[in-house]
Amino acid sequence: MATSAEVTIETDDGAMGAFEAVPDAEPKGAIVVVQEAFGLTSHICDVAVRLADAGWRAVAPALFHRQGSPVLAYDDLASVMPVMGQLTAAGTRMDLEASLDYLGTADEQTGVVGFCMGGTLSFYAATLRPLGAAVTFYGGGVDQGRFGLPSLVDLAPTLQAPWLGCYGDRDANISVESVERLRAAAATAPVATEVVRYPEAEHGFHCDDRPAVFNGAAAHDAWARTLQWFDHHLGG
Repeated sequence: MATSAEVTIETDDGAMGAFEAVPDAEPKGAIVVVQEAFGLTSHICDVAVRLADAGWRAVAPALFHRQGSPVLAYDDLASVMPVMGQLTAAGTRMDLEASLDYLGTADEQTGVVGFCMGGTLSFYAATLRPLGAAVTFYGGGVDQGRFGLPSLVDLAPTLQAPWLGCYGDRDANISVESVERLRAAAATAPVATEVVRYPEAEHGFHCDDRPAVFNGAAAHDAWARTLQWFDHHLGG
């Protein structure tokens, strides 16, 4: 069984809360889990625990710490959008770098995985350092940049970490055509990249706290691929 705790990560903009999960045995490496647009939800904390159960030390930072670290309801987009809209390129970079530094592992033994908004930012993190591996679940901003960042297509050639992207064909916000453009752009990076599409999956398909969009088959396959990606690129 993994052990978990609420922790604090220091940033230049003050303390950032986070959730950390640690395996009982010596960790194989360390992974940053980047939150959804809804804050540091129970689902994101559960992802950190799952990673710890698989042998990885995992930390999930509360990227909305400048806004008071709210956790927002999945059906309350009216509250979500203004909070997410306050993210900036400088702030997200600061928080990602602080989270990676908090783990204290060598870059090649450190990974990042993100969901929704966090999927975009996990991709961005993989352009900042030569990390061991990165995984994106349905990260937006593929053709048009978000949070003051370039689009993922434009960022793709600068990837420094092996990157896996998991997308659903029924995502109302990310078209299949965009995903295929991202696949082609990522293939130009000097690292291993892979994109997996799930024909029956919608945006948020991995989140079992959202029965309206959760897709068990896609979630199971994408999670298995995620663990394999980390084992191969971080553990190998």
